This record gives sequence, structure tokens and C-alpha cells, in this order.
Amino acid sequence: MNKPAFVLLTVLAGCAQVSTHPAAPVSVDAAQATATRFDAIRNSPPQLEAFLRAMPKGADLHNHLSGAVYAEDYLDWAARDGDCIDMATATAVAPPCDAASGRPPAVDAQRNDALYRKVIDAWSMRDFVASSGDSGHDHFFDTFGKFHRISKAHRAGMLARAVHQAALDRIDYLELMDTLADSGIRELAERTPWDGDFAHARTVLQAGMPAVLAQARQELDSSLGRMREELHCDSAQADPGCGVEVRFLYQVLRGFPQPFVFAQMLTGFELAARDARVVGINMVMPEDGYVSMRDFRAQMAMLDYLHAQYPQVHISLHAGELSSTMVPPDGLRFHIRASIEQGHAQRIGHGVDVMHEDRPQELLREMARRHVLVEICPTSNRSILGIGGDDHPLPTYLAAHVPVAIATDDEGVSRSDLTREFAIATSSWHLSYPTLKTMARNSLEYAFVAGPSLWASRDAFDPVPACAHDAPGATQPAPACAAFLSGSEKARLQWRLEAQLRAFEAGIAAER
Repeated sequence: MNKPAFVLLTVLAGCAQVSTHPAAPVSVDAAQATATRFDAIRNSPPQLEAFLRAMPKGADLHNHLSGAVYAEDYLDWAARDGDCIDMATATAVAPPCDAASGRPPAVDAQRNDALYRKVIDAWSMRDFVASSGDSGHDHFFDTFGKFHRISKAHRAGMLARAVHQAALDRIDYLELMDTLADSGIRELAERTPWDGDFAHARTVLQAGMPAVLAQARQELDSSLGRMREELHCDSAQADPGCGVEVRFLYQVLRGFPQPFVFAQMLTGFELAARDARVVGINMVMPEDGYVSMRDFRAQMAMLDYLHAQYPQVHISLHAGELSSTMVPPDGLRFHIRASIEQGHAQRIGHGVDVMHEDRPQELLREMARRHVLVEICPTSNRSILGIGGDDHPLPTYLAAHVPVAIATDDEGVSRSDLTREFAIATSSWHLSYPTLKTMARNSLEYAFVAGPSLWASRDAFDPVPACAHDAPGATQPAPACAAFLSGSEKARLQWRLEAQLRAFEAGIAAER
């Protein structure tokens, strides 16, 4: 079998059979029937969720690995590891345990309902109600420290849970944010002198970089291998998650001192330039934190410098995850623009405060012109920032023709998944089925996975010339199209999504 044929069979494995061209009229009819059905059930939450759970969604581009895992899984691992629970803070801590002194073993939470509820509520947003002593923002970000001991030890299990859930959500591609080789970078940064000269710091750091990169690659090799074992990926009992493509965004901790932030950035750029599994970098931690706010411009300058050294490395940045109650007015005026113009962000995570920026309409036009996608996370924005519905800028982005994709952010901590995020978006902003379909396509179009796009036009989703005469998603594309697809991971994923969408719409149309 020649390579293009083999690749296409692999891409379409598991997809329902769809007809080949000239199938466009049938596809249009099915798409319209699907849109009509969607409009008929959109005000029925149970029917809407069932519809959206079956809908192919492409990718989740904004997903923190440690936040993707539900508290129940973390508790299970803590119990198995013999960890303890510090009752004063509900934090997982190292043994020895002593219930009498307020450090019961984690396993006690699995046989004591009161303790179980306390832990699950402390490690997630479950049943959270804001009080004078605890805001949604603070409760959310505090969860990560409470289960940090567990998340450090269970990357493979976390990956297994993430891809399993993605498959249930009809997602084919995940970009997971994670920090690799953390201990190696800390040690390297601590022994590297820092004078604010980026070129000098890079030169000094390069001496220790091979060891750090080797540690990062070993962590990836080990965790991905053990993930596949846990999911039985090479057996007849393979979990559906085995079919989900996973790539990583190297996450930089923006709330740390400048020498450490620069060392992490350099590691992320170096790793993304050398290992295809790492497709770019991002910056995490609360954007309103003291160091995050104080050093924002300095961090953008670091990105500007490193982008010039590694122009091929992709950048997605959290920016505008702020509200007017969180920071002074000046703090809302420039983060998104600076992230794009100086930080070279190709995608923006959240972007909620865009209309507080200087010259917001000009910024929106720039984002549309440069095709800067915004990753919208509805549950996260409401629970952390208190912003949703009419207060949210999603409709503004759509009206300005800025590309948008829906994402989960931290589905485990938030007690959500991508289907629910689609449902919230639909209900909050009266989105149509064609708009959701465009968002699903956007998620792969703006993914950092390697290879040219299937689409010649990002605005109209017109196929490239090699596939212009084929119905997207067809099982037997012409040789020129098959050859094109064989050379592009991105285009193969996009072709697979089109096959899934056609099958989904055909099924909806058949129900009429």
C-alpha cells in the first residue's frame, strides 16, 4: 500500500463512512437539517447537551494538564500513595499521617463522607459559593497547591484521564499546558547570574541546557509510554483516548522572579525547537498577581528577544484574564495588545478585558487582520472573574471577525468538559450551529500541530488547490489530495473532522 493511501485509512479509522464527491449538495442539505434541528432543541438543556455531546469538536487548545483532572482521581491517587490530608488547609501532604494531630491518611476520606466532601470541595469548584473570606478567583487558584504533591507524581495518569475525557467529548487533538524539567530548571536558574541582559543570560544558561532538555524529554517519554499502557493502547481493549493526538505547550510560571521566568522561557523555546511533541509556549499563574503585574512588560521583552532567536516556535499567551474589580484601571489597558505586538502571541487565552484596552476597536481590527485566535473558556471566566452573559466580550469578538474557539481551561477543577462549555456558550450568547461548527474548525486551523492547513482561506474554509475537487472528509480523495494529506498532520486532523461532521450531520438529517 502506498503511503498516501495508508495515511488516509489511518486518519479515517473509526469515522463513519461518508460518500465521495459529488456529495456537496447532500452535505449542504444535511448541514441545513442539522442547523434546523439545533434551533428546535436549543432551549431544552437536556436535548442541547445530548446534541452537543455527539457533535465533533476538533480540538481543545486551552487545557492545563494539572487542572484537567477531577479531584476524585487525585484523592484516589493520594490514598494509594499513602499521602495524608492536612485538615487545617485540606492539602495533600507527605506521610507519616496522624489523625489525632489533624493529618489523617487520605484513604480516610474514602470512608468518611464529611472528610470526602471537604477534600473534593477544597480541590475543585464543586458547590463553591463566594464568601467574604474566599472569592471564586482565590478558591480556584488555591486548589492547585492543595493537590500539587499528587499532580507532581502522576503525570501519566493525568494524561490518561485527559485523553479519555477528550475522546468522550469528540475531541481529536489536545494541546496540554505543562511544565517539564521543573527541578532541572530551578537548579540551573539558581546558579545563573542575572543582570537583566537577555543575551548574556541565554549564553550562560546554554551550558546547562542539554541536561534540562534531556530531563524534559525523559519525562515526556516516560509519561506518554505509561499513559499508553494504562489505556491499553496496543491491545484490542484500547481506550478511545488512544486515538486522541496530544501535543504540549511549555508553560512558564509568570509569578516567579525574572531569572527563573527567563530560564523557563528559554527551556520552552529550546524544547519546542527540538521536540515535535512540544509545539509552543504559554505563560500561566494569575495575571493579577503582584509579580505578574509588576513584571508584565519585562516578560514581554523576554518573549520579544527569544522570539527573534527562535522565530519558528509558536506562542499562545494568557492575556486579559482580568476584570475591573481585580486591578487598577491602568492594569487593564495594554496586556492583550502587548502580548500580540511585543510577545508575538498567535493566540490569546481568555481576552476578557479587551474593551478596557486602549483603542479597543483598533485592537480588534488588528486581531482580525492578523488572525489572532481567542480561546474562550466560559465556565472559567464566570467562576474566576465573575464575567459571563452580556458582560462577556465573545459577541464583540465575533462581530469584529476575530477568530474564536471554545476551550475548557481546567475542566477537572471547574467540574466541566468541552460539551458543557459549548452548551454554556450556546445558551449565553445564542450561538447558531454554523457558528459552533466554525469554532470547531477554528480549533484545528489555529492549532500548533505541524503541517500546512487543509484550508486555503481561513475565513471561508476553502480547500487548498490539491483538494479543491474533493468533498472534504471523503473516504477516497483524489491522488493529489491524498498526497497533500500524507504530508501534513494538521490537514489530516482537519480532514478527519470534516468526515466526522459529515457523518454527524447525515445522522441528524436521517432522524427527520
